[in-house]
Amino acid sequence: MTRSLVTGATGYIGGRLVPQLLETGHDVRVLVRDEAKARAREWSDQVEIAQGDATEADDVRRALEDVDVAYYLLHSIGTGSGFADAEQQIAQTFADAAQDAGVRRIVYLSGMVPKDEELSEHLRSRTQVAQTLLDSGVPTAVLQAGVVIGSGSASFEMLRYLTERLPVMVTPRWVHTRIQPIAVRDVLRYLTKSADLPDDVNRRFDIGGPDVLTYLEMMQRYAHVAELPRRRVLPVPVLSPWWSSHWVGLVTPVPAALARPLVESLRNTVVASEHDIADYIPDPPEGLVGFDRSVELALTRVRDLDVPTRWSSAATAGAPSEPLPSDPDWSGGTLYTDERTREVHASPEHLWQVIDGIGGDNGWYSWSLAWEVRGLVDRFLGGPGLRRGRRDSARMRVGDAVDFWRVEETDGHAFVRLRAEMKLPGLAWLEMRVGQADGGTTTFHHRAIFHPKGLLGHLYWWSIYPFHGIVFGGMQRNIARAAESLEDQT
Repeated sequence: MTRSLVTGATGYIGGRLVPQLLETGHDVRVLVRDEAKARAREWSDQVEIAQGDATEADDVRRALEDVDVAYYLLHSIGTGSGFADAEQQIAQTFADAAQDAGVRRIVYLSGMVPKDEELSEHLRSRTQVAQTLLDSGVPTAVLQAGVVIGSGSASFEMLRYLTERLPVMVTPRWVHTRIQPIAVRDVLRYLTKSADLPDDVNRRFDIGGPDVLTYLEMMQRYAHVAELPRRRVLPVPVLSPWWSSHWVGLVTPVPAALARPLVESLRNTVVASEHDIADYIPDPPEGLVGFDRSVELALTRVRDLDVPTRWSSAATAGAPSEPLPSDPDWSGGTLYTDERTREVHASPEHLWQVIDGIGGDNGWYSWSLAWEVRGLVDRFLGGPGLRRGRRDSARMRVGDAVDFWRVEETDGHAFVRLRAEMKLPGLAWLEMRVGQADGGTTTFHHRAIFHPKGLLGHLYWWSIYPFHGIVFGGMQRNIARAAESLEDQT
């Protein structure tokens, strides 16, 4: 049996690759920074979980012990200046550890690299990482893909929302760049089967679908598949990546920090220069999935609420990741809290059902205009805003994005803690807990926590504090009413 290590297992591709490998008989180990996040996955009891940081050589070495095939799905896209140096350092650490551990093969999903063009910083970094792994002494397969089309991918969400929300589009020059998109199911097939490549294969492979299109043609064909009117286009000769990324950030759920490297990469032609991968992994009898069909498949999953992973599965670049300060023993500075407890005339189960479905299309049960304005401000500042929505409209799991929050902890029936990923002068959390009083009455405890950074953080807290009664008080009251309404219906 092949033992495979998957890095980035809670991300978009990694989260889909793990079940594919399990289905084909692999013994799978995953390397994750947050074990709780991996435990929330459906496949968690079928894999070995190695908790560690890919920047720490000892953690990587432990994770690679007795591994045959190592899937390298790590990147620092959107983390700001210096991300290329960080990616190179992580790749070198991984390459050295893989060689020391006697790993038989490395498989790396990279970006397609055009010839004779100045590369975007993102593609240049991917190329350097690929070379580091190829030079590791461990046979490496570098799969170079362009735009990946699949439900929940950042590229698909960007395409989807740009097309659906803008019947008349002001477009920069990059919409005329030629692209060879590939369906996510074909990417996963190549990744899975690359584990069985001959030991003497150490090279890059271009992987792409059967269609070569401009981004503009992709938008028009998306509109056709989605049964939307044909989009009108107003070209703009000059629109910098900075402006483009903020434009994308305002229109789509993809925040500007992530949109910028995606947009910069779209300046480059991403068309396969060879299809040598077919010599080792033949095309399926029915052929590779075409663009229109990949859009149909993705939209079907979106409409059926059957999206197993999303681009937001990975934490937003630059978002806070510090754990909640221990409270009430917190001694690291000021910690502001706003706590409220309410009696609810409904069962704990019905109250939790409402809490577990908060956010996304279900909203936040309070002053909706205030939430919308805060979301717009966050997107203007480069944060995720409210448009990330939810992976599942009914259930939260650790690591899920919920609008501009992320689920940091939940027991699945009575407690959830959300960590803010919006742009803030500090760190913020929102806790909701279902309890029962001595007489058996259901209680709803709600706590907002804020750890300010600098004077601006203190000013921020006190400037919004007068509105807490409207926002948080109304939120608690309306959640309680929704639970009581559910109780009345049963």
